[in-house]
Amino acid sequence: MRTTHLLHRPPTAPSVRAGRSVRGLVLACVAAAAVLTGCSMEEATCGGGEYPVLSIGGTGSACVPKGEEPPAGYTRYPEGKVPEHVGDKWDTYGQTHTVDEHGKVVEVPQGG
Repeated sequence: MRTTHLLHRPPTAPSVRAGRSVRGLVLACVAAAAVLTGCSMEEATCGGGEYPVLSIGGTGSACVPKGEEPPAGYTRYPEGKVPEHVGDKWDTYGQTHTVDEHGKVVEVPQGG
């Protein structure tokens, strides 16, 4: 009968140990980069290569490819008041304010 002592294990192959170390190092670097760069989990208002536009006289919005003009019934957000993330200061502001047909920022009437 053969018995094996529980404390005696065959040595782990160097390549397996190295693989574990590399994976651990990569995960640590990714976590550190996310923390140091201020990585945000906020949802962007528009995708890459797009910019947000505001419906004229209403609170609706859309995203338009950069380099294209807004579609009929939409206009660009006023300078300095462009939302970048869902729920940010200007996204919230845009729920109660809009731009009229003359380009003036106005408060949206109740229920509008």
